Amino acid sequence: MELKDIIRDVKDFPKPGIVFKDITPLLTKPDLFGYAVDRLADFVMRHETDVVLAAEARGFIFGAAVAYKMGLPLVIVRKPGKLPYETVSHTYNLEYGTDTLQIHKDAVRKGQRVMMMDDVLATGGTMEACAKLVQKLGGVVAGCACVIELSFLKGRERLKDYEVFSIIDYKSE
Repeated sequence: MELKDIIRDVKDFPKPGIVFKDITPLLTKPDLFGYAVDRLADFVMRHETDVVLAAEARGFIFGAAVAYKMGLPLVIVRKPGKLPYETVSHTYNLEYGTDTLQIHKDAVRKGQRVMMMDDVLATGGTMEACAKLVQKLGGVVAGCACVIELSFLKGRERLKDYEVFSIIDYKSE
């Protein structure tokens, strides 16, 4: 079985017309989950990386596993009101409205090289917002890694200044 075979399509989630790529079946297969973590870790290994950054919430799963495997610190990015200490925020545009992400103000030190990680790269908004947070704290984006890329949504275009790695690429809906 390949990774792409285990990803479940959920139609009309979270709203009508969307086909959600559900990674939870992957988590029930330790061999495939381990393979995904190893592939992400291989990408991290090829880059000078001081910190792994994981985006809320499914990005935490892969980011934590890779950070542990690589012996690197893990930094998390969350929605407003979820982090207990002082934060730095970045608000960004969505198709219909805006969203905000936050990071602890001491999560990244000046000059640290940060590998950003999430489960899915779609439009690139979340990863771009994470990059802005890293830069606000004086860090340097080492790259972007994800399990799934929906390349038909052109998220890489928003991340053109960084190397982007994905294990699975869906080129069309």
